[in-house]
Amino acid sequence: MDERLVRLLVSPATPIAQALKAIDTAGDRIVFVVDVDHTLLGVVTDGDIRRWIIEGKRLDGTVEAMMTRNPIVLGHEQPLDVARRMMIDRRVECVPVVDAAGKLVSAVWWLDLFEDRPVVHEHVGLPVVIMAGGRGTRLSPFTNILPKPLLPLGDHTIIELIMERFANHGCTTFHLSVNYKANLIRAYFADVELPYDISYVTEDKPLGTAGSLAMLKETLDTTFFVTNCDILVEADYADIARYHRESGNLITLVASMKNYTIPYGVAETAEGGALVALTEKPEFNFLVSTGFYVLEPQVLQDIEPDEFAHITDVINRYLESGRKVGVYPVSEGAWLDIGELDALKETLQHLGIG
Repeated sequence: MDERLVRLLVSPATPIAQALKAIDTAGDRIVFVVDVDHTLLGVVTDGDIRRWIIEGKRLDGTVEAMMTRNPIVLGHEQPLDVARRMMIDRRVECVPVVDAAGKLVSAVWWLDLFEDRPVVHEHVGLPVVIMAGGRGTRLSPFTNILPKPLLPLGDHTIIELIMERFANHGCTTFHLSVNYKANLIRAYFADVELPYDISYVTEDKPLGTAGSLAMLKETLDTTFFVTNCDILVEADYADIARYHRESGNLITLVASMKNYTIPYGVAETAEGGALVALTEKPEFNFLVSTGFYVLEPQVLQDIEPDEFAHITDVINRYLESGRKVGVYPVSEGAWLDIGELDALKETLQHLGIG
């Protein structure tokens, strides 16, 4: 069994949070649940964990409670053409290979069989609003010269990489909300040939992540995406839109599962200073907003023109009035933050740039 596969093996007793870490670390979006003899008992994908969280369940259980039992498998003597057909028909990126006794011996990944053929994404075709007007002060001094959307990541700008991910899902209509160094952004896109329909919403003054949306009231009449211009989200955008619609949400925020470890022993005390418990390096899991949203057009009617407002302000008003807001979770590794220098360096490493 090769080293790549070994890193993806977990036991039924593995905590779900630990399995999620393994998925993020390996970047293969799947772990294999095996017994001591390597008999395949099930698989856990990032999608399984996402559905688990959406159902309101906790991450402190074990993978045995939520794994997919009897997953599709390839017999070790079956031809690879069978795996190709499985991947295309089932829209999966990995098929485990087992022997006659059901023991895991290897796995076949999409790129093994379709090296020159990217994964086919489901077409969603919704318009996209990109918040590109901020000053990007956390990326100073670079943003003293260039606006954040035009900072280069390899051979492309940040904003082009964001557009490319939406275009992979058939989203090619972009509305850019601009303010800081807006003329540079306009000049850049006037000079490059991209197969997109790009228009601009110009803020005369900073209006926040929601304020500029009010200027699109007469333009957007369908469900649409909103994204900040300092993030990349590696996810199934069609599935995000489907979840949003099927849940009946007015707003859906995409949230990243974040794990934090306190690097100390944490003391729990009672009255009088008596020690109740001492936990060594406890771990906590949170869902953190990524800056990626799905909105219904009627939300625009609830934003006052020329009003400074963040989208979190709109969300909190909706929650107070009982209107429906949902959360679509993605794994920690699926959210690439480019908003500050350290995060930018990590993103460059993740993308294999520089």
